[in-house]
Amino acid sequence: MKRFALASATAAAALAALPNAALAHTFGAHDAGLVHGFLHPVGGWDHLLAMVAVGLWAAQRGGKALWALPAAFVGAMIGGGLLGLAGIDLPQVELGIVLSVVALGALIALQSRLPLLASAGVVALFAVFHGHAHGAEMPEAAQPLLYGLGFALSTALLHGAGIGAALSLRRLVEGRKGALALRGTGAVVGLAGVALLALG
Repeated sequence: MKRFALASATAAAALAALPNAALAHTFGAHDAGLVHGFLHPVGGWDHLLAMVAVGLWAAQRGGKALWALPAAFVGAMIGGGLLGLAGIDLPQVELGIVLSVVALGALIALQSRLPLLASAGVVALFAVFHGHAHGAEMPEAAQPLLYGLGFALSTALLHGAGIGAALSLRRLVEGRKGALALRGTGAVVGLAGVALLALG
């Protein structure tokens, strides 16, 4: 567990540093696909918070949810990305993305124990909106396969960062207080989503 938490923290730090590194270089069309895809999820608070929240909720639930929720999100997000690339419209995509932040934060704050299948369905539904935005906003110069690989990898790392953060929090704050701290983190995420809604 310690190695996983360390790896997740390292991945989160690398993700935070990447936008500055990307600005310092000029990429060709081949690299633009992978790099832009990788950076897209960390380019907005709505994507970033939702993807970390999936990891937080997965760790809070434990068991099969540790892999099932991130896998459901990434899989459905790729499907949504294909819709966006194909130019197929979805209603209220931006609203769906921001609502995912509010809902996931609330589920963590309430320590929701929905059945695993229902939980995976919730994250998959929201993932379609995130994926659609990624696909629809793909740069013209980017290669679709590399771009999709980039945002899928970035998303998986953000889920891992959320899982690592939750496990670290539980280890630092033992017992019932650790569970309450995680629920409090969910409440902060949900309130950030409300703020994004108000600003939008």
